[in-house]
Amino acid sequence: MTKTLIKNAKVVNENNVFETDVLINGNLIEQINSDISVQANYHVIDLEGDWLLPGMIDDQVHFREPGLEYKGCIASESRAAVAGGITSYMEMPNVSPATTTDLALMHKHDIAARNSLANYSFYLGATPDNLDQIKACDPKLVCGVKVFMGASTGDLLVEHPQALEAIFRECPTLIATHCEKGDIIAQNLAKFALKPLTIQDHPVIRDVEACYASSSYAVDLAKKYNSDLHVLHITTAKELALFTPGPIETKRITAEACVHHLWFNQNDYDQLGNLIKCNPAIKSEQDRLALLQAINEDKIDIIATDHAPHTWQEKQLPYSEAPAGLPLVQHALLSLLDQVKRGVFSIEKVVEKMAHNPAKRYRIKQRGFIKEGYFADLVAVAASPSETVTHDNTEYLCAWSPFVNHTFSHNIRYTFVNGQCVYDHGDILDQNKHAMPLAFER
Repeated sequence: MTKTLIKNAKVVNENNVFETDVLINGNLIEQINSDISVQANYHVIDLEGDWLLPGMIDDQVHFREPGLEYKGCIASESRAAVAGGITSYMEMPNVSPATTTDLALMHKHDIAARNSLANYSFYLGATPDNLDQIKACDPKLVCGVKVFMGASTGDLLVEHPQALEAIFRECPTLIATHCEKGDIIAQNLAKFALKPLTIQDHPVIRDVEACYASSSYAVDLAKKYNSDLHVLHITTAKELALFTPGPIETKRITAEACVHHLWFNQNDYDQLGNLIKCNPAIKSEQDRLALLQAINEDKIDIIATDHAPHTWQEKQLPYSEAPAGLPLVQHALLSLLDQVKRGVFSIEKVVEKMAHNPAKRYRIKQRGFIKEGYFADLVAVAASPSETVTHDNTEYLCAWSPFVNHTFSHNIRYTFVNGQCVYDHGDILDQNKHAMPLAFER
């Protein structure tokens, strides 16, 4: 069997940066050593001092399959993910039909087994009346239970206190919440009854209080029932008071921020309009800066994408009709490396938040680190400018990006998933598809 030897890598792992070689044998990292000798059957890649990072583990994506494949699908969006250095993802339940049963989960696993280029897991969606499904879910297979605590539609909206109390009391695995309070949003909307709505109104309608009222309620429930709670896509400075700094291993209540809330602020609505309409809304520059500080202070534990593609045509609709969400997986890591270039984060902090901590929080088996015996999920990054982003050079099925016309400071050279190179200097190698379901040590 041919082994892959990565020479002269600047490995970033567990708060250290060091030059070494990495030998891949099959799916796994076999050896990490500063001078591994080349053998006849080795395929050698010389990184010449470029960074080698553990692949990004994205704990929040919407890949739109089944039922919404005209926006995106597991095949197309996982291609974009590996092009961006994301080697594993956890996908959300708001598809059609919604992923609220074990049967629906298995259907998604079947699709991913055939079509995904990146490793995968899927959330079970909570509804007001599927508590039996939640109690019966397998924590070793299901990454978590997703609860839309307001600000959603259909079966996935869970707002009644009795239903929420039962979920937080009975759920056998991690609870991941979308926190915006629906009645506050409705009250804010009512204030605009006589005024045509525009995108600039979005962070006023879905405001700080709507977020805080819901996220504080989730935290209170988790404390009451000792639940394993992960609050997704925090957007406000006020919410940060709900979370404590410190190592993620010590916490049962954790928080996530998403790359677009770290990059854009509400002034960007003037230029990008509905392209950056998302829920929770992108808010003020003060909120954005508070999120960046909270990452460095370890109040925010994980950085993810909330990748949520919609068609270009849908995004051109009037504000009230345009759907919320934007495609992000291809440029998420690059956006964080721009933050490193600006001195906002260290590269070690980025790796902690996008690889180590998701692996720790979800207890993912043998992933998220560059260690001997771990799966070889790796991304090689060069400190030279990327190709300027255009709508045409994205891998998304929707074929547009909110980062259009931006040139990132770094570029992705290679992405490895389970030891197989699936991305090589702009080429996606579908023939090397060896993705696996994520396994959880719970």
